[in-house]
Amino acid sequence: MGYKLSKKNINDIIKDLSKEYVIYAPKTFEGQGTFSDTDRIRYGEINAIDEIVFDKKAEYSYKEVLLPISQTLFYFTEDSIKEADAPKKGAIIFLRSCDLHAVKRMDDIYLRNGQEDYYYKRVRENAKFILMGCENSFENCFCVSMETNKNDEYNAYLKVDGDNVYVDVKDEALESIFRNDETLDVKPDYVTENSVKVSIPDNLSLDVMKSEMWKEYSARCIACGRCNFVCPTCTCFTMQDIFYTDNGKAGERRRVWASCHVDGYTDMAGGHSFRLDKGQRMRFKVLHKVYDYKKKWGYHMCVGCGRCDDICPEYISFSNCVNKLKDGMKEVADNE
Repeated sequence: MGYKLSKKNINDIIKDLSKEYVIYAPKTFEGQGTFSDTDRIRYGEINAIDEIVFDKKAEYSYKEVLLPISQTLFYFTEDSIKEADAPKKGAIIFLRSCDLHAVKRMDDIYLRNGQEDYYYKRVRENAKFILMGCENSFENCFCVSMETNKNDEYNAYLKVDGDNVYVDVKDEALESIFRNDETLDVKPDYVTENSVKVSIPDNLSLDVMKSEMWKEYSARCIACGRCNFVCPTCTCFTMQDIFYTDNGKAGERRRVWASCHVDGYTDMAGGHSFRLDKGQRMRFKVLHKVYDYKKKWGYHMCVGCGRCDDICPEYISFSNCVNKLKDGMKEVADNE
């Protein structure tokens, strides 16, 4: 059901929802940008509608709400283990269509991949998603090519137009909160074209691993892992044991984001390591995003948000790399 409300109405609703939920949305963090005196837009807790940044892309994705950068799993002593407490409140997350598609990928990995991840599930099952429309495409976005520019699997959709706020509510629990006498038909804003377009070749196979195209990234990539950390569908982590005492009898185990681009990711016992070459790491990531994931799930892992292109300090473009796959396949075929 669609409704027209005022910003004051929405702020009252946010205040009411805050009793049971922590509300996350893209917001401005002043002075926390890459360079001096620059700001950064990323996810944080909001208490009013005007805190939400609607007209710019969040530089980091929503995923740190469902999968914290560093998450304590349990505490231990010499003879006991105590599970870390679950969040006391649920989460309401404002996000765009591409990121809502990314939630589906996260669910694939953590809930439908052979077993359910207990720590992810207890956060995920208490999360609701409010869609933010996109009137215009942002720089480096290629969601239309990845077919993630539209999504109707939201709990609610919200659009601000001056002092008016238009909402479409699908969730019964939220319906009673947003219900208003002034009802109308509200449809989400979706982009239908991006300036950046990608084309994944129909004949793409693992033969492309033999292409010379990957050598470019051996020279350019610095293995910082930023592309992985801003990506809404990268889900890898490593484990850390934090000891409280010198004798190591008490502490906590945490899982912490990891990156297939960063040194040490493939280290094994005995000093062995796979993919020491940075081009090989780029190859692994690209083929995971647009080849093998689709073979299992029926759709690509990449959702075309373009954050990887936005954040790379070496100006490496993931979308350009994807578009080189066609020539890479031709090169390999010609060499055989």
